[in-house]
Amino acid sequence: MKVDDIRAFLPSKDYEHSKKFYQAMGFKMDYVSDDLSLFSNGECSFFLQNFYNEELATNLMFQLIVLDINVAFDLVSNLQDFDIKFAPITQQAWGKVFYLWGPSKELWHITELTS
Repeated sequence: MKVDDIRAFLPSKDYEHSKKFYQAMGFKMDYVSDDLSLFSNGECSFFLQNFYNEELATNLMFQLIVLDINVAFDLVSNLQDFDIKFAPITQQAWGKVFYLWGPSKELWHITELTS
């Protein structure tokens, strides 16, 4: 088997709010159906669904690898009108990371890997 791509389906507590959040994060939104949108940035993409399960959402984690963590942190820290939480950038042996809890309480590990 040769895999070409893999995409996750993210739940949303408030579908319209989450769509606005991911667009503000720099993702392009494509309509799939009334209850499903495809978000992409470069070659990376995921589905956002108009479905919410608290246990699933609060246990869901993603790693988002960026080229410049300072640019990503500035973007996140300047977002307004979104129910999000984030932690400061920390240095790890493998690179830098900060944590972002999105509008449905999903956890993003936003990472810049050491070259």
